[in-house]
Amino acid sequence: MQDYPKNLAGRCAIITGGSRGIGRAVALELAARGANIVFSYAGNAAAAEKTRADVAAFGVEVRAIQANATDPEAAGTLVDAAKELGGVDILVNNAGITRDKLAARMSAEDFEAVIATNLTGAFLMTKAVLRPMMRTRAGAIVNLSSVVGLRGNAGQANYAASKAGLIGMTKSIAREVAAVGIRVNAVAPGFIATDMTDAMSEAARTATLAQIPAGHLGEPEDVAHAVAFLVSDESAYITGQVIAIDGGMSM
Repeated sequence: MQDYPKNLAGRCAIITGGSRGIGRAVALELAARGANIVFSYAGNAAAAEKTRADVAAFGVEVRAIQANATDPEAAGTLVDAAKELGGVDILVNNAGITRDKLAARMSAEDFEAVIATNLTGAFLMTKAVLRPMMRTRAGAIVNLSSVVGLRGNAGQANYAASKAGLIGMTKSIAREVAAVGIRVNAVAPGFIATDMTDAMSEAARTATLAQIPAGHLGEPEDVAHAVAFLVSDESAYITGQVIAIDGGMSM
């Protein structure tokens, strides 16, 4: 197990969609750095329990809460859990879904569902943490955007709109709260080795790799490292920024 500095000791992080993939990697990295963790999950109780146990192994407090990202009451539940663990210091908006289809064939329901989870859900969660963060005049928020939000992708008009919207929201809220000590940034992962990329056909994987200057997929930990930096004091003068983690794909 890698020995991380305990630079987040005494803080509490809320991570939406934290049971698998990038969310799980972020939960583990922040816990390794000493943060207590509250994470939400959509429905896979077995994956959530495994992540909960793995986070707890770092000796921190952890709560796993099943929640719908589009439910304002769920956001309040996560904030209340964080307060029980000492405060609301960090928010990582990671929860997201895809419903891919060419725009001419995409239903309004599929468009709205992706916007509701990926963008509106992040807004609701951000709104829920801002008041307690304003009271302490401190806090760090990181939104998980995507390379697709920077450059678009055929068949993902809904997903691209949600992820581009997160970038605009990041910059707008960063301007609103910088004076009270709250920082808001975003990361834009490219193709990361997760359940979604595991399901790609060999032809799709080959075509994807051809677009990446680094020549390989990223790992969830690559994203987690960047998030850990952005929520730490090492990035105290960084706000309103978007960091692409994509092997050069968006250059």
